[in-house]
Amino acid sequence: MKKSNIKNRIRGAYFTSVVSISLVLLLLGIVGLLMLNAKQMSEYVKENLCFSLIINDDVSEPDIKQFQKSLDTHEFIKSTEYITKDDAAKQLQEELGENFIETLGYNPLSPTINVYLNSDYASPDSIAKLEGFFLSKSNIVNEVSYQQNLVNLIHDNIKKVSIILLALSALFFLISFALLNNTIRLQIYSKRFIINTMKLVGAKKGFIRRPFIASGALQGLVSSIIAIALLYGIIYFANSQLENIMGSIDPWIIALLFVAVAGIGVLLCVFATLLSINKYLRLKTINLYY
Repeated sequence: MKKSNIKNRIRGAYFTSVVSISLVLLLLGIVGLLMLNAKQMSEYVKENLCFSLIINDDVSEPDIKQFQKSLDTHEFIKSTEYITKDDAAKQLQEELGENFIETLGYNPLSPTINVYLNSDYASPDSIAKLEGFFLSKSNIVNEVSYQQNLVNLIHDNIKKVSIILLALSALFFLISFALLNNTIRLQIYSKRFIINTMKLVGAKKGFIRRPFIASGALQGLVSSIIAIALLYGIIYFANSQLENIMGSIDPWIIALLFVAVAGIGVLLCVFATLLSINKYLRLKTINLYY
């Protein structure tokens, strides 16, 4: 066989291996991206749950605003919104499509302060404690209004989604490693006679491993770069088609995901190479043909 044909076959095998590993790493990157986006979405949902503090009618507006400022100082509160009686009446009139004040002859609504919590405090247990805290200000707050069933439903669903995503991540990781390991094992298998020849001439195991590990690390790095480029393309496409759906994720988190993909790519390739090379280092010459 001509040398040029041998070189072409080696290059073809290397290219196929790099593409295969890149696709495996892309799969892991997509799973990581889904987990990050799910976390951002759960935080967004939790932080947009509204709790209305119904204020006593006899409390003056300056006292209400002072109370609102005191609420904003607490770490569990993300933001507050003060709605006067008149503003509440306007909103209700728009929803009903009629002027109920003219019918009743007075405005029955109370001033309210809408409270939005930080996501860490939006669990049912924390909300129950915070409800007691708000009601302890009985000289100002008359009632705390929120949809308890909705809070419990959101909490339970987020929990279920998190468990499912973790299970899928573990499954995809195992599948990815199995695919990557098979790809590298086939590559090492094609060089088993070279490994055996090096053993026969007295080369030490560390000396034999070194070039294969270096090649595996380089292969992992090249595959990682390709996977990161494809992952960036997916993020760009998703943002352009789905109104910046990934925009809520911190760019530094995305960068860390890219670094993680590169690190995992190099480490898995090195680990899979070590497993395969050690197998053929222990193998007897007679078994190389089976």
